[in-house]
Amino acid sequence: MNKLPGKIISVETEGSIALIEVAVGELRLSATLMGTAEDFLAWEMNQEVDLVFNEMEVAIAKSLSGQISLRNRLPGKVVGLEIGKVLARVVFIVDHTYLLSAVITRRSALKLELRLGDEIEGLVKSNEMNLIRSGVL
Repeated sequence: MNKLPGKIISVETEGSIALIEVAVGELRLSATLMGTAEDFLAWEMNQEVDLVFNEMEVAIAKSLSGQISLRNRLPGKVVGLEIGKVLARVVFIVDHTYLLSAVITRRSALKLELRLGDEIEGLVKSNEMNLIRSGVL
């Protein structure tokens, strides 16, 4: 499980959906949550939270250019790489501070020609991001 500490900077709600923007250093990341209006009252501006997301939900991009609908782009450097028969685990550091990991297929890792030291971006859809109060996990 990946975890990034941050602070809520925006909460938008409509019906049973909330879009919550979180500042993690200079990064601006989003989580889309489902629930009730009462559920959303738990999330307040400037509240410290942890964004948590599964390493199987992280896509990897190398030399990404152009526009993309994914708002959660995590630029980093590959610091660990385990390539198995079917899957590969990519460990990367974001903002010289946060170690994150992604599990992708071996084919994708080979096609991207991933190497230690490569500059990459981890990509996570906002509906795959979960919020918890800081210090709970």
